[in-house]
Amino acid sequence: MINPFPTAHDLLQSAPYPVPRKCLIFAEIGINHNGDLATTRALIDMAKTAGCDAVKFQKRTLDIVYTPEVLATPRQSPWGTTTREQKAGLEFGKKEYDAIDAYCREKGIAWFASAWDIPSQDFLKQYDLPYNKIASAMATHLEFVEHVAKEKKPTFLSVGMCSYEDVDKAVATLNKQDCPFVLMHTVSTYPSSEEDLNLRVIHELRQRYGVPTGYSGHEPSVSPSVMAAVLGAVVIERHITLDRAMYGSDQAASLEKIGLESMVAQIRKIPVVLGDGVKRITPAEVSVASKLRYWPVGT
Repeated sequence: MINPFPTAHDLLQSAPYPVPRKCLIFAEIGINHNGDLATTRALIDMAKTAGCDAVKFQKRTLDIVYTPEVLATPRQSPWGTTTREQKAGLEFGKKEYDAIDAYCREKGIAWFASAWDIPSQDFLKQYDLPYNKIASAMATHLEFVEHVAKEKKPTFLSVGMCSYEDVDKAVATLNKQDCPFVLMHTVSTYPSSEEDLNLRVIHELRQRYGVPTGYSGHEPSVSPSVMAAVLGAVVIERHITLDRAMYGSDQAASLEKIGLESMVAQIRKIPVVLGDGVKRITPAEVSVASKLRYWPVGT
């Protein structure tokens, strides 16, 4: 059911375009389920049908991630009038994750989640997930990074809002625990403008740290993710939604069904059309050449 994590040989190939034999594509459901399992199942179905390799969620302990003052602030939402009620409405617990785990197994697609605190990371261990994800917001929380790294699972570290000094520290923490990881270039605005995407950073991260690099996009368009894959991103992560007009802060930065299917189809073509770089004359070209080259061969 679960795709094996690519080896370093698969992920790091020679310049100029180190495109892996298969780029992993993750559909970030995050909190776009709006607390509803029927919506969650529909999003999982959407990701599976499009050909994604996994779906991803987010897990938080509200009283750790947010202060009492923030949770008490007024906020209108489908679940009430305070920020606490809104955040609680978007947060899945064991019952929901048991259902998600069973449904993903039934549909034959992997799932995992980014935890935003240590108890949430420990909560996720019970599901024996194939990957770990460290969100950009957590990349500078070195105690958390080390806690994740000790599991030694393939880990995706997003580095939005991070300086190189921040990334240096997180990378050193992962390396200290011999944790395999991919650095994910991202711009932490929702949605991101294309002028800010700076996809060349994918290559710069790979050169600086000597590890596989990926891309987590928050722009509403499809083409930057395809470009990122051509530039050598070994993983593409995109938020998905049933409808961008739905309630939620991440909906506008997400792809709907038609956009997701288009993106996946284009990325899957990349290794096919790039080929192996060996110049050759195809059998079909031989036939065409015999018709178009009217002069004697060799003259």
